[in-house]
Amino acid sequence: MAETMLAERFYAQDRSVHLEEIPVPHPGPGNVLIEVAYCGICHSDLSLINGTFPAQRPQVTQGHEASGTIVELGAGVTGWKVGDRVIPSAGRPCLRCRKCRRGDFANCLHLNLMAFAYDGAWARYHEASATGLTMIPDNVPMDQAALLADAVSTPYAAVVHTAQVHMGNAVAVWGVGGVGTHLVQLAKVAGGVPVIAIDLDDEVLARAKRVGADHVLRSDDPELMSKIEDLTHGRMIDVAFDAVGIKPTLRAAVESLDVNGRAVSLGLSGQDIDAGPFMDFNLQRKKVFGHLGYYGQDIAMLAEMLSYHRLDLSESISEVVPLAEVERGIADLEHHKNNPIRILVKP
Repeated sequence: MAETMLAERFYAQDRSVHLEEIPVPHPGPGNVLIEVAYCGICHSDLSLINGTFPAQRPQVTQGHEASGTIVELGAGVTGWKVGDRVIPSAGRPCLRCRKCRRGDFANCLHLNLMAFAYDGAWARYHEASATGLTMIPDNVPMDQAALLADAVSTPYAAVVHTAQVHMGNAVAVWGVGGVGTHLVQLAKVAGGVPVIAIDLDDEVLARAKRVGADHVLRSDDPELMSKIEDLTHGRMIDVAFDAVGIKPTLRAAVESLDVNGRAVSLGLSGQDIDAGPFMDFNLQRKKVFGHLGYYGQDIAMLAEMLSYHRLDLSESISEVVPLAEVERGIADLEHHKNNPIRILVKP
């Protein structure tokens, strides 16, 4: 193994991105070293670069949706071996907050996020905690496995845990880019019927239809609500997902709800929430939930779903760029070139 490796480095002072040769890490106690196969480019990576997310370190290697192979074990690591194909967890509990002190690590109040609080995987090697690793089944491709650590697991957790979608729920998804496309697929697997995809882009809507949406509608259609009412035979929406995170999309999601309906927001922006008039919201007992992240076991569940062909991510990989061209991949995502679901970096 070489002593140095190529890595992308983000500098907080001027929010710049550089490719540099840095030392190859060696795993400390309880950690493993992973040779990275693929690592996704996520909108939250862009949010760090453009300043929407505050920087937590002066310099950091980005990239938090990774798959790879264990090449070295730190002291005390058991249950894993060199050669295992794994997905690292994209966060570590702080071990200091009141939730951690009570053993509720999954709900840590100050979660250390990979690629924000510690170095990520836009590099040849990544040091990861052995706790939280997920084994990749032999028949699951490494590129699709990389998607599971956020791009698919966050929508999965939103569908299963936060929204609790079940058979017969009418589901609508506002914004069917990367997160929204997977929301459509997972809501359908969970039993949602009908599943309605809503967006401004006709090409994106056509893709949503291909991956499983029962119906597609344009969000700028002045007859949107009446069309939703027609498609649901008057019962409106049980669960509405806002994958955009701006006032108009959440407002529309809430407006579409039936009595006791649930709206779940996954999009992130600096805008304020607008859930409509109190008279409508309270009288119809509507609910709005915010959602972020996933549980470690969610990745394992998704890996098993891929292994058993219950989930098809063949359209989810829009482009693969070498690490040397990571800036081009960032720009392609930022400018929505070819409407990407996920762009992967291959170190």
